[in-house]
Amino acid sequence: MIESTLAFGMPGGFEWFAIGLVALLLFGRRLPDVARSLGKSIVEFKKGIKDVKNNIDVREDLREAASMESQAPKKISNDEPQPQKPQQESSDADSGSESNQSESKPGVS
Repeated sequence: MIESTLAFGMPGGFEWFAIGLVALLLFGRRLPDVARSLGKSIVEFKKGIKDVKNNIDVREDLREAASMESQAPKKISNDEPQPQKPQQESSDADSGSESNQSESKPGVS
């Protein structure tokens, strides 16, 4: 003899028929509307669960990408041009005197 671990177990054929009859008596004409609303509710619930799972997956992917970028060593190859400092002229006095002369006498060259 097989013992059930549940107190009542799953309803059998006659029990389902009785449950349907009680539902028909309670809801009457509204039963198709109730069933339709219940179906729409289940579909919306499943869509919400799917959206939440997608958001979680996207966030995990972003975190993994960010952690991989931060862990990856940055390699500087010799092929890339290195930034150079602007070179200053050796004689600042000569360049300064030329600019001062042009400013003091704008019409004369």
